[in-house]
Amino acid sequence: MGIEAKELVECMVKPVECEEAYEVYAFGEGAEVVFTCEHASEEVPPGFAERMGFRWPEADSWLRGTHWAYDIGAKVLALELAACMQSQLVCARFSRLLVDPNRPPEAETIFRNRAEGKAIVMNTNLSPKEREARMRWLYEPFHAAVEAVVARERRARTVLALHTFTPEYEGQRRHVEVGVLFNRDEDLAHRLIEALRREGFVVGANEPWSGKDGLIYVAERHAERFGKQAIDIEVRQDLVVDPSFRARLTRVVGEALG
Repeated sequence: MGIEAKELVECMVKPVECEEAYEVYAFGEGAEVVFTCEHASEEVPPGFAERMGFRWPEADSWLRGTHWAYDIGAKVLALELAACMQSQLVCARFSRLLVDPNRPPEAETIFRNRAEGKAIVMNTNLSPKEREARMRWLYEPFHAAVEAVVARERRARTVLALHTFTPEYEGQRRHVEVGVLFNRDEDLAHRLIEALRREGFVVGANEPWSGKDGLIYVAERHAERFGKQAIDIEVRQDLVVDPSFRARLTRVVGEALG
């Protein structure tokens, strides 16, 4: 995320609800889509840190500012899309390294302990007490906030999660610009994919990850409970930091889903 975009988010757009684990933005009511951004922040909430006596280990300092800690550019895009569609948006306020809200509680990677072949010290040998605290103070409040917003927005037909991905992963260059992830809602996904391709975007269906592998957990969990559709948009990080790229993408997504 570029510094100008970050300043825009922090100085010009304020959440209507802000708690330790999440924040809710409301640009309108009765929209077609509810947005979520699970990996919006790389922060350790101060209250959580004080309560748990937690400090980001020096050995893990290399993870700051990287895609391992959060999804670069995702929050700015999420805010712009929610504003465009006059929708509501729920963002997590904690790093995915503390606990990944886009994983089911039983997932092995909910507390990731390795990255690029190196141990993640903050997640090595986590005690049951530490795991329970992260779930109770971060994971569960975020999911409760998403559930509350989806329940409130009865007219919305879709829960849409926003993520970003690295241009290169494990030595492989990724040429896809935008990925549309889906599981059961294939018609919705293909409608969006076709709209994006018509506008010249290089789009991957269930790329670079697949929604059929459980990787749209937040959107699907809360959509299914209220009889809505679930979808995930992934954007390449070298492109999402470009305001003109985001503007094109926002327009197409807004037209296709709104």
